[in-house]
Amino acid sequence: MAVKGSTKIFPHLWYAKEAEEAARFYASIFPNSRVDHVTELQSETPSGPPGSVKVVDFTLLGQRFQAISAGPHHEFNDAVSMVVLCDDQAELDRYWNTLLEGGGRPQACGWLIDRFGLRWQIVPAALDAMMRDPDPVRSKKVSDALLKMIKLDIAALEAAYRS
Repeated sequence: MAVKGSTKIFPHLWYAKEAEEAARFYASIFPNSRVDHVTELQSETPSGPPGSVKVVDFTLLGQRFQAISAGPHHEFNDAVSMVVLCDDQAELDRYWNTLLEGGGRPQACGWLIDRFGLRWQIVPAALDAMMRDPDPVRSKKVSDALLKMIKLDIAALEAAYRS
């Protein structure tokens, strides 16, 4: 039974124990974001006694998400990541630095792992257009520059694109 006006498809994230903390952290970073509801399951589950499993509904940048704290199952990995498109270097730096707070780890090519283990790609909004340029030489210059970076430098990517 569908709820009128609800989102039909949205990401669901499984955390061992930190879903609510993660959702509150993410909601503090992005505008138009909030924790909408936390539900403690009142049933005995394979993950624990009544009240030990929490389902967290939250919104990031107006997009619905859901998370669960239900004990260790599978860790996050690079197969799924959240992509944040940034309009300028200040926005990119802000998201990059904030998501790394509290024990996150930078990866290559604009990727990072936050303190909860979730993967993020913090990238310039213009990157797709540069990478898709029909001129393969320009596209290659951008991808060559990107592959040498940890946190992405928009000015350096644009310089590579124009060179």
